[in-house]
Amino acid sequence: MILAALLLIQAETAIEAEREFNRTAQTEGQWTAFRRYATDDAVMFVPRPENAQKFLKDRKDPPVAVQWWPAESYVSCDGTAAVNTGPWAAPRGSGFFTTVWVRQADGGWKWVYDGGDSLKTPRALPERPRVRHAACGSAPPPAPALPGPDRGANGSRDGSLRWNWAMTPDGGRSFTASIWTGERFEDIVTDRVAGSQ
Repeated sequence: MILAALLLIQAETAIEAEREFNRTAQTEGQWTAFRRYATDDAVMFVPRPENAQKFLKDRKDPPVAVQWWPAESYVSCDGTAAVNTGPWAAPRGSGFFTTVWVRQADGGWKWVYDGGDSLKTPRALPERPRVRHAACGSAPPPAPALPGPDRGANGSRDGSLRWNWAMTPDGGRSFTASIWTGERFEDIVTDRVAGSQ
């Protein structure tokens, strides 16, 4: 009965969703958690862009899951999307992650983009995640379209938070998220992952 009640409780914020995602990875398995929290069209990089659900479908969970913590969260004015970023740690390394979360029709959160890379020195983790909300009350210009199989772009329903990613010719990738300030879009997360070719 208590377990059933707990399953009905949904994360109110993208930070809570990120924490639940990590907790599920630790208790039920890394790829199990990735499958559960991903939308049907979610994108992850292995190292090329792949549909996460297809890539993860029959993937076995590793014995020890990577751990991660949200350090920053950028939220759209209407609360329908957020970009979280922070450090991750695994038995043989550390790095950073960036996850884009979108609120679902049932009120829960699922991720649509998951990226990151290893770092020699992990990003700092503040005592509490820093949260920044987009400005409300003015209509931002629409996000530019980025056609092609090696790039993608999207944004919150109200257009106040947008993101895009692109592969580079050498196999690297870039990710940029921007937030509406009331006057212009400001880049808030810029990730660059070097190619290996």
